[in-house]
Amino acid sequence: MNASFQAGIKACLPTVLGYLGIGFSAGIVGRAAGLSPLEIGLMSLLIYAGAAQFIITSLLLLNSPFSAIILTTFIVNSRHLLMSMTLAPRVKSRHHLDRFGIGALLTDESFAVAMNTSLKRPLDAPFMHGLNITAYLSWIASTVLGALVGSWFPDPERFGLDFALTAMFIGLLYLQFESERSRIALNGLLLVLVFLLLYISMRYLSPELAVLFATMIAASIGVVISRWKSA
Repeated sequence: MNASFQAGIKACLPTVLGYLGIGFSAGIVGRAAGLSPLEIGLMSLLIYAGAAQFIITSLLLLNSPFSAIILTTFIVNSRHLLMSMTLAPRVKSRHHLDRFGIGALLTDESFAVAMNTSLKRPLDAPFMHGLNITAYLSWIASTVLGALVGSWFPDPERFGLDFALTAMFIGLLYLQFESERSRIALNGLLLVLVFLLLYISMRYLSPELAVLFATMIAASIGVVISRWKSA
């Protein structure tokens, strides 16, 4: 465990605190959907995507077919491809196994932490492994813990636990504003604006597709603005 790996663990501690609340809520919501603690733990172990797990439990409550659940999960998680391509040039590593491991465990939160850190220091594989593995283990532990006590909360919405994921993203946006370069936060606001325009103007577009299209459009606008400024 070198210094860079330890730095990744330290950088992940605020995310761990957030995961404790969100993962706990995800476990409770999963129990309300009829999933066992073992099934919730396996979902966190294999899928490892907070937004997707909340969506999956909601679709299970609606008795949706497995094909719809798989397709929706794929669409929601497709944003990770964009995040991985954005982060890859910033990580100094020539080993394909390192890059595969970093991409497999990358989340919205670890991406935000990594991008903020890249503004201050170069990123390397040990740092990213320390960041991602710490977040991964804390997420699994918190969801299982929430599943174990889920029977005490038969109605999660009554306690506002279904809002936990949204609250986490609001916190991440605030951290972006606090960073040295607020342009990342402005890009996030641009993404939200494009999403709202798509969602309002195209009534037949699902929220999941709206997120994907909004991300692509906002990223394209960001590239155009960046090249226009550098010209």
